[in-house]
Amino acid sequence: MPPPLDTRYQVETPEGIDLPLRPAGLMPRALAFAIDLGFRGLILGVLFIVLGFLGQLGMGLGSILLFLVSWWYMVLFEVLNQGRSPGKQLMGLRVVQDDGTPIGWGPSLTRNLLRFVDMLPFGYCLGAISCLQHPTFKRLGDLAAGTLVIYREQPVVRPTLPAVPAKTAAFALSLAEQRAILSFAERQEQLSAQRVQELAALLAEPLHVTPTQATAELNGIARGLLGPT
Repeated sequence: MPPPLDTRYQVETPEGIDLPLRPAGLMPRALAFAIDLGFRGLILGVLFIVLGFLGQLGMGLGSILLFLVSWWYMVLFEVLNQGRSPGKQLMGLRVVQDDGTPIGWGPSLTRNLLRFVDMLPFGYCLGAISCLQHPTFKRLGDLAAGTLVIYREQPVVRPTLPAVPAKTAAFALSLAEQRAILSFAERQEQLSAQRVQELAALLAEPLHVTPTQATAELNGIARGLLGPT
């Protein structure tokens, strides 16, 4: 049986490390393309207004600029800006090769020159069908170029623990219990006060403290487990 449609794409690096990537679906890609289309229209509109004062010379230069902006806008941004055009950057996307490495000139040219095929017969019809049918949401240009549009991974910021004195638990903690206490201390800002008290009260008896003191006791134990930071 083929693997089910997933939002993760696993790549194994030459060092044998599994690199999880998150392919972007049709909607965020369409929004990114629309943003880039708007930027290109704005650039061309300003240039045409300026070139309009140059008469026939302006018309000739305008034709050249129309070609350059239409066909090289995406390629230059993808290769020189880590796979991110302005639209992709605003949507948190980037283009990489199938193995997770940065996109080069050849693949970028291939995927962008084949946009005219994805646009057939109208309105990106073939590209949308390919995107919806492929497990990693590839359009025809991506299939030919061996590229993948993914979400840019944001740096993970570890939650801060409450500023309380470090304490030691009254009994030996298993690894799972240590993780649970650390998770409680890190996530309590996301929970309501009632839920925090409810969870802490469950451990009040084994910790040999009153339910009202359980939250502070757990935070102190978590600080002790984490050590100096």
